[in-house]
Amino acid sequence: MKILLGLGNPGEQYVATRHNVGFRVLEALAARSGVAFADEQCRSLTATVLPSDAGERFVLAKPQTFMNRSGYAARCLLERLDAPSTDLLVIYDEVHLPLGTLRLRTKGSPAGHRGLESILENLGTDEVPRLRLGVGPREGEPPAALADYVLGTFGAGEVNDVESMIARAADACEMWLGTGADSAMQRFNGPAPSASTTKSGESEL
Repeated sequence: MKILLGLGNPGEQYVATRHNVGFRVLEALAARSGVAFADEQCRSLTATVLPSDAGERFVLAKPQTFMNRSGYAARCLLERLDAPSTDLLVIYDEVHLPLGTLRLRTKGSPAGHRGLESILENLGTDEVPRLRLGVGPREGEPPAALADYVLGTFGAGEVNDVESMIARAADACEMWLGTGADSAMQRFNGPAPSASTTKSGESEL
């Protein structure tokens, strides 16, 4: 049983913030699968997806502990489902990647992200797959007041790029589930494709 853990903060005031794109990817996956976050376990809202083909089922989980305490949910879910850390994919925002960029990795440091830091500390390993979603400025470094930045909402001119990134991230999650990390990294790591590029990477012309 694999687990997709999207990071964010609970509460209506956080729904549209940069910090909650992880939640939004899970909501997109739930909509595609026709499931709802109707269960509560490990202080998370969860939904279980059973693929229509012979594929294994998986769990979508949105921790309700607030971002910096996400580790409890990760550890609890892995223990309850008797799954290794490598069967957990953490999806979260990354201010040091330009808006629209995706970066999937199978292990590594938290690189300053408090939510992932909590998860690695609770699991006692850095071998935790993660999908980072770029929410940083298109040019230059994020502002010094990072807390205000990640808890702020996207500008009107960014909305379409954000929606596109959410859809691509959901595609990346599905590929990670279906064919593994290597193929998903090869396909999705990097900036958003240009408007003239199709999902398969071929020109529409």
